[in-house]
Amino acid sequence: MTDADLEAELRAAVRGEVGFDVTSRALTTMDASNYRRVPLGVVAPRDADDVAAVLEVCRAHGVPVVPRGGGTSIAGQATGTGVVLDFTRHMNRLLALDPSARTAVVQPGLVLDRLQEAAAPHGLRFGPDPSTHSRCTLGGMIGNNSCGSHSVAWGTTADSVRELDVVTARGRRLRLGQGWAGAPEGLRELVEGDLARLRTGFPELPRRISGYALDALLPEKGADVARSFCGSEGTLGVLTQAVVRLVAAPRARALAVLGYADEGAAAEAASGLLPFGPLTVEGMAADLVPSAVALPRGAAWLFVETGGESPQEARARAEAMVRAADVVDSLVVTDAAGQRALWRVREDASGTATRMPDGSEAWPGWEDCAVPPARLGPYLRDFRALLTAHGLRGTPYGHFGDGCIHVRIDFDLITEEGVRRFRRFSEELAELVVAHGGSLSGEHGDGQARAELLPRMYGQEMVSLFERAKAVWDPDDLLNPGMLVRPAPLDSNLRFAVLPRRPVDVAFGYPADGGDFSAAVRRCVGVAKCRTTTASGPAVMCPSFRATGEEEHSTRGRARLLHEMLAGDPVTDGWRSTEVRDALDLCLSCKGCRSDCPVGVDMATYKAEFLHHHYAGRRRPAAHYAMGWLPVWLRWVARLRAAGAVNSLASVPVLASAGKRLGGVAAERELPRVAPETFSRWWHRRRKPGTRGGELVVLWPDTFTEHLSPAVGRAAVRVLEAAGLRVALPPTLRMRARPVGDGRTKAATALLPGAGRGRVCCGLTYLSTGQLDRARAVLRRTLDLMEPVLEAGAPVVVLEPSCAAALRADLPELLHDDPRAGRLADRVTTFAEALERLAPHWTPPRLDRPVTGQTHCHQHAVLGDTADRRLRAAAGLTGDLSGGCCGLAGNFGFEKGHFEVSKACAEEQLLPSVRVAEEGTVILADGFSCRTQLEQLAGVRGRHLAEVLAEGLDRAEGEPGA
Repeated sequence: MTDADLEAELRAAVRGEVGFDVTSRALTTMDASNYRRVPLGVVAPRDADDVAAVLEVCRAHGVPVVPRGGGTSIAGQATGTGVVLDFTRHMNRLLALDPSARTAVVQPGLVLDRLQEAAAPHGLRFGPDPSTHSRCTLGGMIGNNSCGSHSVAWGTTADSVRELDVVTARGRRLRLGQGWAGAPEGLRELVEGDLARLRTGFPELPRRISGYALDALLPEKGADVARSFCGSEGTLGVLTQAVVRLVAAPRARALAVLGYADEGAAAEAASGLLPFGPLTVEGMAADLVPSAVALPRGAAWLFVETGGESPQEARARAEAMVRAADVVDSLVVTDAAGQRALWRVREDASGTATRMPDGSEAWPGWEDCAVPPARLGPYLRDFRALLTAHGLRGTPYGHFGDGCIHVRIDFDLITEEGVRRFRRFSEELAELVVAHGGSLSGEHGDGQARAELLPRMYGQEMVSLFERAKAVWDPDDLLNPGMLVRPAPLDSNLRFAVLPRRPVDVAFGYPADGGDFSAAVRRCVGVAKCRTTTASGPAVMCPSFRATGEEEHSTRGRARLLHEMLAGDPVTDGWRSTEVRDALDLCLSCKGCRSDCPVGVDMATYKAEFLHHHYAGRRRPAAHYAMGWLPVWLRWVARLRAAGAVNSLASVPVLASAGKRLGGVAAERELPRVAPETFSRWWHRRRKPGTRGGELVVLWPDTFTEHLSPAVGRAAVRVLEAAGLRVALPPTLRMRARPVGDGRTKAATALLPGAGRGRVCCGLTYLSTGQLDRARAVLRRTLDLMEPVLEAGAPVVVLEPSCAAALRADLPELLHDDPRAGRLADRVTTFAEALERLAPHWTPPRLDRPVTGQTHCHQHAVLGDTADRRLRAAAGLTGDLSGGCCGLAGNFGFEKGHFEVSKACAEEQLLPSVRVAEEGTVILADGFSCRTQLEQLAGVRGRHLAEVLAEGLDRAEGEPGA
């Protein structure tokens, strides 16, 4: 039988999608572990009938089947070489919720947060809540017996399961429950024949996840087949539906953050807090905490949450905890926003822990061992000693109240010696955990990472019993073979083994990854924060995934495809891959992942790199020439003084339609109007002899301000000068002699030998279309022109956030061999930053108006908006701007085929915030793309903050417009 035959049979048998294509397979080679397996294909079943049909076809051909949820498993159990079942596409619904019975009926692909949202209006919630709650699925949680931070209060997923509907490998449909309900034939006999071993062979601790939970089948425990099935990692049957128990959520919560001198002290204190009935007792050390986070003094912290019927009661319980704890310092937070901000620090640790403080890589594998909580302090000391003995580093964090520790360790999983050390350490750590009475897994399951070592925890006879239980459920070893029983070696199938051993020849410098593109790509560890279906707060990542719901349009999906491109299988065409190109096509280059991804994946840069190689020596899409070379075309329009003619032609529908077709522009888009007078021309016209005093700032005439919205530049000059600053434009001549550097040097230097005329440009449009050779040339010319500014040390104010981000981040990474690039990047400042730093005593006009709009995605990701928030507050502009991305994103939203996704991105946050704004609200949008999107989709005018302040100055002084 060929793969094509299997695919054809599956297509004939199921109603859901069947994908044996390169992209479908490449997207599911990995989960969030160190392991990689290339599947034959992927099926997205629509219902239990489809699941049964897949099992029947695969059983007939001896092809393994692997159930998969959100793909965030950390031990390798969501990978396989056969057919992967993806439940997130169709079997992802909440079927029923009974508030009186406190139960819910869910499908396996339902994301946990969707259940929590439905239960919240009834004062209920699902107890377990892993840090991946915004993307992990209930099926995956049941498969791994997941826990989360609230397990000290509400236990593991197994504690919250009532009934499970399961299809066995041989097609039997069972409803599992207590009293042997749904038990396959032979299971009861197996248990009753070995009761003594089952009663004595399992360690007693709250986080024992390793192995099969056969002890749940003991008569004194209710012979609970559903509970026993939890944590079986897809090896016993395929879950199709579950009845789960909900718990009452506290009406109010408080968060006590307790500071300790070190992690050992925090670990010793954790178990002593349990008698107070906390909801959480989480621990983490300073290495995982961003420096900007405001935490109490200390080098390690416990996050202890308390609940109550009122905020006062919750706070009182938290303060009682603080008084009982021996702490260096403490903080009690009762407001919801403050608690969310602190919890995000803890939840992001699964990603931030993948980098050591010096930037080197760290990996899972021994991510969640658990010991009795009272043993946590001694265990951590021994664990640290073992790390030191092997020359390894790691920063523990996690569920201290349950004795469960997460840690990423700087294993070398690339060289043969490094892999041997990984094995030796794993074997010795398993012995250490067992010596402390612990479990090899306390949350994420055994998978391939730990299953080989289960005999050290349980003994060979118990493991043999596990194997017999597997044979009762799955006699053909069809379901997820190589996991839990008869496991693959823990040092095989490592995902790094297939990557190139030598650095790939690339254009960008990748300074954070040692110049190695492979290292940059393997930053993605699969925690899938990019797969959230709603953007929370100011977050941006990943707008294209939220618009399409497709894995290939998530940051993780694209990183996976790049990984497989470097591996050469299943993506075989390298830089010429159409699969990678198509996945990157809907990347908006918003840079949201650069800041929102816990490990700092920078897909905008990777996309530019890929397009550079993909189109090398080949004809590019028309949009790359039309919009990638936009600065050139607009400069010619200005030189010819043809703005009026261009605008007139663009207003003729037939001509505009033809022009858009030729330029690869979406038919739904209106072409922006070119300003009749450029900003620079206005600047030279309005200047008077002599200059004002004050500190010099160089105002960057970006392409958009220069040619399309010069009113923003004029307003910025008005405000900067009102603040007492002296404004100049960058030089336009490159020469051997020192230029004046104020943008008015032509007459004085035109006859100097070696003079060359030019305009500065950040190269943004070339970068976003991957025309990196052209971008390099433009940026080197810019650096030549800016040399006198760099020598003078003058700050460079950039009004367009995307251009500022390109200069601050892309410039030094692309021209990493030119020291001037870093110097210019360091001089770049935003409009608000310039006013705050250079005119700290200036008071903006008092406007006292509400604002709405959106923080530019590049500003959020690269520049930050703290100064903007303070400037708005000083001017009496109240309200917060939304997060997300406007969806236009430079050339993206104008390109043919992108309009619907562009519109969907705008409809997520930006357009709704504008529609509900009260009359008189100022619509702020510092980016030209954002303003264009607002105008074309909502019919409203967005304004740059500079424009709003300039109008305020005019009103205050009674002057006409500048």
